[in-house]
Amino acid sequence: MAYSHHGRVRSEAAFAALAGVAPLQASSGNHERHRLNRHGDRQVNKALDVVARTRMGHDETTKRYVEKRTADDLSPKEIRRILKRYIARSIYRQLQVIMA
Repeated sequence: MAYSHHGRVRSEAAFAALAGVAPLQASSGNHERHRLNRHGDRQVNKALDVVARTRMGHDETTKRYVEKRTADDLSPKEIRRILKRYIARSIYRQLQVIMA
């Protein structure tokens, strides 16, 4: 994995960019939205995608979240993007504890 040593990635946002899950503005006119960054470590991004899809299918809390966000007119792709960023944030915090 690209997160090789403590200090290489200095923030949660930098880790999200490294994993390819940092959101990019894709807004136009009155439509404000984001899309996934297509750069970064593709293996980490794929692992986050597998975790997000598994949670969406099996975790009750995540299923409720998906239902709520679907009611807010978000597409499954946008919901998955949000979940991947949330998972990356969680992993970064765990790595900080391990590497400290």
